[in-house]
Amino acid sequence: GDLTCQVIGVDTPMKWFRTMVFGVGLARAFRGPAVRCSSRGLRSRVALCRLATTTSSSSEQEASAGGLDASATSEGRPLGVGRRTRVASVVEAADPASLVGSRVVIKGWVRTVRAQKSLGFVEVNDGSSLAGVQCVMEGEELLSVVRSVSTGTAVRVEGEVVESKGKQAVEVRAASLDVIGECESSYPLQKKRHSLEFLRSIAHLRPRTNTLAAVARVRSTLAQATHDFFRRERFQYLHSPVITASDCEGAGEMFRVTTLEGGALSTAAGEDDFATDFFGRSAYLTVSGQLSAEAYSSALGDVYTFGPTFRAENSQTTRHLAEFWMIEPEMA
Repeated sequence: GDLTCQVIGVDTPMKWFRTMVFGVGLARAFRGPAVRCSSRGLRSRVALCRLATTTSSSSEQEASAGGLDASATSEGRPLGVGRRTRVASVVEAADPASLVGSRVVIKGWVRTVRAQKSLGFVEVNDGSSLAGVQCVMEGEELLSVVRSVSTGTAVRVEGEVVESKGKQAVEVRAASLDVIGECESSYPLQKKRHSLEFLRSIAHLRPRTNTLAAVARVRSTLAQATHDFFRRERFQYLHSPVITASDCEGAGEMFRVTTLEGGALSTAAGEDDFATDFFGRSAYLTVSGQLSAEAYSSALGDVYTFGPTFRAENSQTTRHLAEFWMIEPEMA
């Protein structure tokens, strides 16, 4: 369940932060309704740290008190007036027909917009699904707003889920459409396929494309599965340093980390003397966390690293990466 932590008597923000970290650790360890803080480092700072886990029954009571229909759910997400509804809970519902009649609030970005004489159609996506939800606008008041909306605009749509006459199973018949953030007419992402070369030039917008969004979802799923696997096998997760003085692979193809510039950098590199540099010696981006993992495995037994690694190989092939994430387990 969700963790609720109440701290009384903490006098500074930094102490509050340390207390919260300690409290979360206690909650995970004990899962109890109440825990007294007795650590020597915190006894003088905290009067009481009360931890509680919110059960599913209390969540249902809160939903009922908030005017939400606990039975109107899709993928575990309640649908109700005033509460944001994820697009995925509508377009990926196992039984879309069961949502018909539900009141929803959709918040996201406009993928496509089409205004006709008596109807307007706006596809909204909030990132929870590759697909967007179609919102249908009727009435001159809503159509006037639709005509001012363009691709990329951030909007809030409130309405009712109804059966769709199009390809999708359901759609939203909008009762209101509010523009949260306008978008310039020069917005580069349109309803067509863009090349990866073009998307590299708009790195701040490319996650909104299906290609990059799909890559991000796959990476997220794989990373979570990796951690789940090693946790089940009772491995300890190790954060190996990103900046290191060790050349783990021994190939010498590493990215150097330095604060020196110009002539000072040239002199230091020529003489291989970085005593005046930030770290007082040569430092690089790591090519592997293996050395750290070997050292920690001698203390913790089974460990693994999973983090960014860097290779300065001068190659432009698809089989060489300058940066990637690597999984490295060590057992002792």
